[in-house]
Amino acid sequence: MSRLPLSHHLYETNMSQISSCPTCGSKSKTKVINAATTFETVQDEEAFKKVGQLKKALNKFKAKAEQLEAELSALRTI
Repeated sequence: MSRLPLSHHLYETNMSQISSCPTCGSKSKTKVINAATTFETVQDEEAFKKVGQLKKALNKFKAKAEQLEAELSALRTI
């Protein structure tokens, strides 16, 4: 874990903040403690778990979108 300035590669998810470590380039969890940014490498298990969570969320969104499209089509025919 290194304490380096926050990288511009930072993007935020609703599960955690992930960024590219400026030292090694790996995907890392980013934490800011007392104005110092720390990077902690994301382990494969964690990455697979997050991918699974994202897939579930995407499938839920798709199902809801399809339901709303069907409802809209039904309302248009009235």
